Amino acid sequence: MSGPLRGRLMLCGDDGYERARVGRIFNARRPDRFPAAILEAADAADVAAGVRLANQRGWKVSIRSGGHSWAAWSLHDDALLIDLGVLRALAYDEATGVVAAGPATTGALELAPFLAALGRAFPVGHCPGVGLGGYLLQGGQGWNGRALGWACESIVAVEVVTAAGELVRADAQSNPDLYWAARGAGPGFPGIVTTFHLQTHPLPPVMWQDTWTFDLDDAEAVVHWLHEVLPVLDRRVEPVLAATRLPDVPLYDGTSHPGGTVLLLHTTCLADSDDEARELLAGLGECPVQGRELGRVTSATSIEQESLAQAGQNPEGHRYAVDCTWTDAPATVLAPLLLDVWRALDTEHSFSIWYGWAPTRQLPDMAFSVQGNVYVATYLIYRDEADDERYRSRVHRQTAAIAAAGGVGVYLGDTDFTRRQDRFLTDEKLVRLEGIRAERDPDGRFASYLSADPARLNVHG
Repeated sequence: MSGPLRGRLMLCGDDGYERARVGRIFNARRPDRFPAAILEAADAADVAAGVRLANQRGWKVSIRSGGHSWAAWSLHDDALLIDLGVLRALAYDEATGVVAAGPATTGALELAPFLAALGRAFPVGHCPGVGLGGYLLQGGQGWNGRALGWACESIVAVEVVTAAGELVRADAQSNPDLYWAARGAGPGFPGIVTTFHLQTHPLPPVMWQDTWTFDLDDAEAVVHWLHEVLPVLDRRVEPVLAATRLPDVPLYDGTSHPGGTVLLLHTTCLADSDDEARELLAGLGECPVQGRELGRVTSATSIEQESLAQAGQNPEGHRYAVDCTWTDAPATVLAPLLLDVWRALDTEHSFSIWYGWAPTRQLPDMAFSVQGNVYVATYLIYRDEADDERYRSRVHRQTAAIAAAGGVGVYLGDTDFTRRQDRFLTDEKLVRLEGIRAERDPDGRFASYLSADPARLNVHG
């Protein structure tokens, strides 16, 4: 027997099933995939009991932490969906600086303020409502990430329910294979993480932002400028160039919004003092189109303020079609392709970003293994179900064109393999992960990556 369940178990057709199936999925474009049952787990013991029940019933197991994957990876037909929504406890160890966090804990809304009160920080995600589970398993691209590295690099241990329904701890000494896989395998991780143990960092005293608004006609000049300065830009400076149609952008007094899409160069940095922050931001150098900008604001900010802005750009209750690529293409190649994307944006909240990453060091030994000079991601945001195919086809077609011209792979957090697949691990790391999965989950109990063509999983080009 699997043991008693403290949480609620619902079979397909039961009262509350539909709410449990899609109620916590952020993307309002919710797939018609129907689990055989849904367990709203009460604690880690419940998760283990749920896996043992799935073993008895012959169900696959899928997992939901925050519900923020664009393709709703938690939804698999005929599986047991284990929802970890109440696993969001936080506990801090002053002696080690390690925080224990449940997988459904939100980074910016819960973890960041909890740590800030202790004078500590962690590279939480830019989107405030993202749960830690998927975010960390996929790598974790967060605030101050260029300086602190991928969030998964700060995982020191995980508590994992295995395919046998046993709860184990995995770190560099115990169950090191699971520890290795937990840092980058994403939905292909062969287990369920019920607690993350995260190394925190000193909280920088100040955070500043420098935001320019440009006309879309200046896009090529701005992209060339950013590509020139990125290799020497201090790692504490995070430059993001976003094409947006939102009207609330910095504008000089007397300057009118031109309508349609404009460019925001939004650069942030965390520093030890206001003077240091201003000096770091000045590292961008001289803007080649200075004097033609529509507005500019340089000021102190905070993770809380930045998260509010992110929430405004990523509204709830909307449908999303999303894709991304890492690219090493030069500005001469990339800028025209970006303009094709940016000129086509046609809804209020849709946006697309150029995010300067420029890796300068070898990654530690972990599953996560694909990154590039620049991260390009496009988020088409709309309300009408009738527009699903149009927007999905567009975002994947345009992203594929960028990927074909210098792309090196994708970041799992902004992908939908049911429509476009690409490399997310190096070939060597994929082989190693497949070996771990075969040993840890020989019966394939855990549902893996949702893909249009499993035979082409991790195939680039």
